[in-house]
Amino acid sequence: MIYEQNDFNNLMGTKGFSDILFTNHFSLYGGYIKNVNSIVELSKTVKLNSPEYNELKRRFGWEWNGMKMHEIYFANISKEKQTLDSASKLYKAIEIAFGSYDKWLEDFKATGMIRGIGWATLVKDRETGALMNLWIGEHDEGHLCDQQILLAMDVWEHAYITDYGIKRVDYINAFAENINWKEVENRFEK
Repeated sequence: MIYEQNDFNNLMGTKGFSDILFTNHFSLYGGYIKNVNSIVELSKTVKLNSPEYNELKRRFGWEWNGMKMHEIYFANISKEKQTLDSASKLYKAIEIAFGSYDKWLEDFKATGMIRGIGWATLVKDRETGALMNLWIGEHDEGHLCDQQILLAMDVWEHAYITDYGIKRVDYINAFAENINWKEVENRFEK
């Protein structure tokens, strides 16, 4: 299988995000895809249980999750302002999990402000349906087993420094204003 880069150019012109930021970010995302494809091909040529094979297997999770996390991230940004319908199943699940939508948003933003590089995510436990905000570190660290990522916010510096410098909070506020709730609800319903 050869993995292809998804086209997210529809995000150009999104309020709070410059086109140069997206262009650079899409390029970084493309690097993950290139590396996933390289590891898949190289894995076919190296001796099993060799140091090279073992390192390719270890590295695969990093590159794969980098690719997939960026696909989730870009897909859950919308150029058009959206609000989550207070009558929706997702809104009601957020209220059950966090007490209110506003408390969820406050917790999600606080998760995004955790020092260091990583991701703030809203996830659903596939077994119970419970919602949680989680911090995911370096793509392959911090994922809880059997959790479906509904919403992902990239808080690595490359996601905001071009437009916001070190003012991560301003980026987080811009991100929150551009959530593609239709996409998040589709993931929730699956």
